[in-house]
Amino acid sequence: MTFQVGQKVVYPNHGVSVVEEISSAKFDEVEQTLFHLRLLSNNSKVMVPKENLDLVGLRPLGDKGQIQQLFETLEDGQIDTYKDWKGRYKQNLDKMKTGQLQEVADVLKNLCLVSQKKSLSFREKKMFERAKYFIVSEVAQVKGLDDVEAEKLIEGSLEMSLDKLRRAKEKREREEAALTGGAAEAGTEEAAAALVG
Repeated sequence: MTFQVGQKVVYPNHGVSVVEEISSAKFDEVEQTLFHLRLLSNNSKVMVPKENLDLVGLRPLGDKGQIQQLFETLEDGQIDTYKDWKGRYKQNLDKMKTGQLQEVADVLKNLCLVSQKKSLSFREKKMFERAKYFIVSEVAQVKGLDDVEAEKLIEGSLEMSLDKLRRAKEKREREEAALTGGAAEAGTEEAAAALVG
């Protein structure tokens, strides 16, 4: 995969960047093509050798279809999370490293759910903020919004997901209560029949 000067790309864990220059340089007598990127988050600059593009996961901005899929993922109410924080942290870290929208969306949803139940550890809080910024920056670029508008959309989608989870939990609890109540009622009837008999 190759990129053009002026193209906006996504650099995993850093968000949207702009290709400002493509140059050549010799390292150990080997000619290499270098992509000079400016990170939009803080205007810092990085150079990525062409040979390392896949390794670092540099990719073009998502298209409108991928952004739509992102919102569907954020809103679906399906969250798979480890009970222990170490397993959860490793799983989320691996997903963040891919830089793929769907993977980062899973991390954001996962940590959003955990934060509803208890406060996040310092490391998880930083990861949550990074995942949120990563998604906000890409959504803002693709949809032509500012970061505040994009963040509101994302927070609304996360709230929908949490609401679906709450409703599903309440439904399960009602069904379990109905089953438990029905079993208790049946037991009372059997006891009464035994007394009569």
